[in-house]
Amino acid sequence: MTISEKEQSILNEFSLFEDWMDKYSYLIELGKELPLIDEKYKTNQYLISGCQSRVWLHAELKEGKVILTADSDAVITKGIVSLLIKVWSGQSPDDILHASTGFLEEIGLKEHLSPTRANGMLSMIKQIRLYARAFQIKLNK
Repeated sequence: MTISEKEQSILNEFSLFEDWMDKYSYLIELGKELPLIDEKYKTNQYLISGCQSRVWLHAELKEGKVILTADSDAVITKGIVSLLIKVWSGQSPDDILHASTGFLEEIGLKEHLSPTRANGMLSMIKQIRLYARAFQIKLNK
């Protein structure tokens, strides 16, 4: 699936819920479904700075695609990183770098997060894009 197809799928899923408490519950469920990051990546090297809770994010390049894994010690934050991984993992570095984050606004996530969680989400996006940029440079050598 393309990034835009994955984003549309998320928009469709979130549109099933009218109440934001239900959307938070769904976000928590997404976090529970997140494949666990290998314990060897739960170190300070993979910790996202700028997040109130602890979030570990690892990326690797396999056959030209960025593969992301993550974990968090907070359930909402784990759900947020799960959304980002659902959309961007398995995509090319170029596609990730050119992707919009508009779907996060469309589902209402940005406006319903506390300022510290919103800042953490931006830090996760920034780190994913840094990984994608590094892999893009590696591929273009």
